[in-house]
Amino acid sequence: MTTVLRYAAFTTDPAGGNKAGVVPDATGLTDQQMLALAAELGYSETAFLTAVPGTADRRYQVRYFAPTLEVPFCGHATVAAAVAVAHAEGPGELVFETKAGTVPVQVAEQDGVLHATLTSVEPEVLPIGAEEVEQALAALGWAAADLDPELPPRIAYAGAHHLVLAVRTRERLADLAYDFDGLAAFMTARDLVTLQLVWRESETVFHVRDPFPVGGVVEDPATGAAAAAFGAYLRELGGAGESAELTLHQGEDLGSPGLLRVSLVAGDSRVRVTGAAVPLPEAAS
Repeated sequence: MTTVLRYAAFTTDPAGGNKAGVVPDATGLTDQQMLALAAELGYSETAFLTAVPGTADRRYQVRYFAPTLEVPFCGHATVAAAVAVAHAEGPGELVFETKAGTVPVQVAEQDGVLHATLTSVEPEVLPIGAEEVEQALAALGWAAADLDPELPPRIAYAGAHHLVLAVRTRERLADLAYDFDGLAAFMTARDLVTLQLVWRESETVFHVRDPFPVGGVVEDPATGAAAAAFGAYLRELGGAGESAELTLHQGEDLGSPGLLRVSLVAGDSRVRVTGAAVPLPEAAS
């Protein structure tokens, strides 16, 4: 029988954050079985771990499935999976081999709660055409005048591709009722996993939302992969120094608040994302 663990990531409260499934031993599971299990759980992603034998470190092959498809990388399921391993084996260093590349993860205890810090794969920030931005805005029901001119649209990557759209006001961010099928088609054509919708509260504090229709989910409550991509985006645009600590609030508009810490380190282009994770009451099945 396959063991399935259930965690809430980027929160210390099981009622908050983003829920993830974790299969600590996916040995022998087929792609179809993993997809079916992820669909049955219904979380935005489920992480499937297979230990890599013959290595000196704690190294796992990890695959991530949403209810409708496999994604190359998922931040909140990485945090959940790393904490799940640490609950079984103790905190410390882990290495996750994902389809996006190698992701080191450090798990440490803070105030009685386990926190995981993932280090992204090499990030990239790409331009996007004005016509494509118009199409995305049309699907969202937003106008070009809603956008923050100081944070222009870009496609950002740190394991998965995300379209970053920043708005002028918190009220605009809160008012989200988009065309699910239209946005899914737009994103599928451009290999986008989520849209990273952003409002800047201060130089280092941001509120974000992430529609995820390509995964069969209206909205992701806390998105570590997009947070890593956003860190790279902000540094690329000069909105953060070579070293910076950013705070991202996500999930408040869904009644499931999460907290993501993004770290930029001088001399290292990769981005670090930190969050807590806690087991759900029905943690195993």
